[in-house]
Amino acid sequence: MLLRFITSLLCLFCFIAVKSQTPVTFNKDSYEHIFKNKEVVALEDSTGKLSFDVISSKAYQDKFVPNIDYYPKNYNRNAAYWYRIKVNFEDNLDKSCIIEFFDQVTDYIDAYFPDTNGNYVHANSGADLPFKQRLFQHKNFEFLIKNTQKGDYYYYFRVKSKDKVNVIIVFRTIERFIQYGLTEYLTYGLFYGMIFIFSFHNLLMYLAVRRRQYLYYILYILSVGLYEVSIDGIAYQYLWPQHPVWNEYAYGIALFCISSFAMIFTKELLHVKQKAPVFFKLINITLLLRLVFFLACLCYNPDWFKFKFIEFIPLSIGFITGIYILWKKKYRPARFFVVGYSFLFLGFIIKIVHILGYARHIPGALGYYSLSFGFLLEMIFLSFAIGDQVRILKRKKENAQKQIIKQMQLNAEMKDNLNKQLEAKVEQRTKEVKQQAVALMEQNETIEKQNDELLQKNELLQHQAEEISRMNLLLEKDNINLKTDIEKVTNARVNATELDFDEFSQKYPDKESCYKFLAEIKWERGYACLKCGNTNYCNGKVPYNRRCTKCAYEESVLHATIFENNRIPINKAFYLVYLMYHSKGAISSHKLSEKLGIRQSTCWAYAVKVKKVMDERKKDLKGTGKSGWSKLVLEKNS
Repeated sequence: MLLRFITSLLCLFCFIAVKSQTPVTFNKDSYEHIFKNKEVVALEDSTGKLSFDVISSKAYQDKFVPNIDYYPKNYNRNAAYWYRIKVNFEDNLDKSCIIEFFDQVTDYIDAYFPDTNGNYVHANSGADLPFKQRLFQHKNFEFLIKNTQKGDYYYYFRVKSKDKVNVIIVFRTIERFIQYGLTEYLTYGLFYGMIFIFSFHNLLMYLAVRRRQYLYYILYILSVGLYEVSIDGIAYQYLWPQHPVWNEYAYGIALFCISSFAMIFTKELLHVKQKAPVFFKLINITLLLRLVFFLACLCYNPDWFKFKFIEFIPLSIGFITGIYILWKKKYRPARFFVVGYSFLFLGFIIKIVHILGYARHIPGALGYYSLSFGFLLEMIFLSFAIGDQVRILKRKKENAQKQIIKQMQLNAEMKDNLNKQLEAKVEQRTKEVKQQAVALMEQNETIEKQNDELLQKNELLQHQAEEISRMNLLLEKDNINLKTDIEKVTNARVNATELDFDEFSQKYPDKESCYKFLAEIKWERGYACLKCGNTNYCNGKVPYNRRCTKCAYEESVLHATIFENNRIPINKAFYLVYLMYHSKGAISSHKLSEKLGIRQSTCWAYAVKVKKVMDERKKDLKGTGKSGWSKLVLEKNS
């Protein structure tokens, strides 16, 4: 019972609301009116099957509800919406009038207008219909009013669109429509003309200086132009009027190109890779994700192109990157970049607010074309940014040229001074040469005389040279014998008594002599490769290393010796082993440090290692005498 009462109240309220729908009054002086708020009543047809005869019947008159938005919207994109407006003509209008719809992405619009006989005339239009079916060859949707006689009239419109649209219904006289259309197309001509001029100018700059940023900027501007002609309906009018399906893809492709080329241009213009590596990586990741989303929309579900808000992400990243480089890196062209993106950002926000119907106090043209204005101002300031960058490069080039010219002047001055000095020196030297020539002539006479004497002496010297050669041969034999005796004496002395480091170094003065000694005792029984057992070898990369000729394995001369992984000079390591053996391990690490000039901790570590080997080989070292220290060098299993 309560439910029936509430239902009755709602029906009564709706009936009262319908009956109280205020008509919009027009007279002879009226030329334009935009229907908004409660001037429009709406009926949602969730099935999409209601006909005009049904909704215009008395049973459905009370089901229309007043519009609560500034402009009506199709919140349920799967449903069809019926809209009704009430018009009152105070006078008989002697001029033709039209009803116009603005949103160019509306798929289908069916209009029902009363004629002079009281019947309703049907007309249709929409973005999914061929362009030639429109009443006027215009980017918007127009319907001619059939009856402008004095009285009250109801107009019905059925709107069906898979995109969310603003149902902006406008009454205009034909004269006002022509004036408005010419002005609008003139504005579009100026806008796209500027796009063409910007593109052509930057193309010339690219051909002149071959900087890639101009090419990316051209592609960005052309992408903006493609997006604008797609959403304005101009592309449908002039580029693909017989293919409405392109309307579903064109703006999505254009948005992808805009965001992609904008971020690439940002990287090139602001040198993001050098000035902000983190943002450089972020932009690359965003480009990749944007490409993936674009391919998903293109190949899987074109309806995803409608999520235009996703472009807010690359726009924000580019904007924040410009602010960071301007604030942190003080890069001057970034200031124009930030200003341009600020206008685009503002236009983007105003456009969203306008679409949502919250911008009631913003002028209609500014709200509707805010994104176009933003793109235009952005292009202007981005051109300033490119120009600023060119000025900076030009200034650097001029400074470099000035420095080159200055250096060339200094070089010329130095050259002149050197030439003068050389001329003076040549003149002085010429005088000296002349004097020396005279003296040489006198000396030649003396020399000729001396030559005769020398010839005689040469004969005598030749005989003496033969005698000296014979004596040299005898001396060489004696020297060889002497060296052999000295080496034997040194070896005997090394093995007989404790020597200091200088005396010990006479036997092992450097690394090569130590390596040679190790190689002789290491391979005194012959060489055999540790990997394959081959007995043939060649020299390795390090002196006295041996490389297997079969498997190329190189065995270090230090391998399997007490000096493997040695970190002190090899000759000092030799002397340390010698001292440890000679003292039978009794010498202290402090004494070793004093003799070798090495840190006490290092001497202690090596002494412990040698002492351990000596203890392990006591039996092997018995009877070896003073020369037994060399037996400690090789590992026991070698």
